[in-house]
Amino acid sequence: MDGILPLWKEKGMTSHDCVFKLRKILHTKKIGHGGTLDPDVSGVLPICIGKGTKVIEYMVDSGKTYEGEITLGFSTTTEDISGEIVEREHLSKPFTFEEIDQAMQQMTGEITQIPPMFSAVKVNGKRLYEYARNGEEVERPQRKAMIYSFERTSEPVFNEEEGTQSWGFKVVCGKGTYVRTLSVDTGKALGVPAHMSELVRTASGGLNQEQCVTLSEVAEKMEQEAIADVLLPIEIGVSGFPRIDLTDEQYSRVRNGVFLSREELGLSEPVESLLAFYYQGLVVSLYQQHPEKSSMLKPSKVLRNN
Repeated sequence: MDGILPLWKEKGMTSHDCVFKLRKILHTKKIGHGGTLDPDVSGVLPICIGKGTKVIEYMVDSGKTYEGEITLGFSTTTEDISGEIVEREHLSKPFTFEEIDQAMQQMTGEITQIPPMFSAVKVNGKRLYEYARNGEEVERPQRKAMIYSFERTSEPVFNEEEGTQSWGFKVVCGKGTYVRTLSVDTGKALGVPAHMSELVRTASGGLNQEQCVTLSEVAEKMEQEAIADVLLPIEIGVSGFPRIDLTDEQYSRVRNGVFLSREELGLSEPVESLLAFYYQGLVVSLYQQHPEKSSMLKPSKVLRNN
């Protein structure tokens, strides 16, 4: 069994839980996921099966879309609603639409983030959440993140009694972005504590919410011997790379990992991204620019050779 399964991960499960359950449902061990999703977050979780596991890294690297809610007025240990309150500031009046939108606009482009203590980032061989659970604080490394768009999707709601203000958002971002931290930093831009009060991942690895199936639906398809109905081709995982269709002669060389010249492929300039080589409609290999021979391309990863 080879392909990409667009799974809708439900709240309360880790990404690893999903893989563990799918190995039993699909009766195969060669399964991985294309991008961790927090247990408290539901959403799109690309699952790679069989030869599909060869494209996991490219699905992880691709952009993701989240929809959620930011709440001003207090911050938490985990930067989301599940943590303990660490700072509170009763808002005496609401921020204007313009002030909120301007603060969010400051968060777009390439930004620097400090990962939350409750995260899987490793420092000195230990995950940050391990330090956090032991009540230890350590210096966290700064990380770059790319925010393609960050927009308000609802009117801000001011709760005068609670002294809070909340609104919905949608963010399109690159890999490694902490949306919780994005929410907290938006509050900092406004000068008040904040946290992420809701989050759903609506797109990841080229897959969207409308394509997804739940674990129970996957089990049902297996019982009906109709799993092919929901399994997508591994080509989905490399759809972001330029495509080149090979001749019979070229494929005979590519399957053996031979270098190819840019000239024979009609490429006048050195290539900057990976190229997806197809044969008879199927992706067979990924090639890249040779680092020393500007006129040549070298194999990066073989996906099929039979």
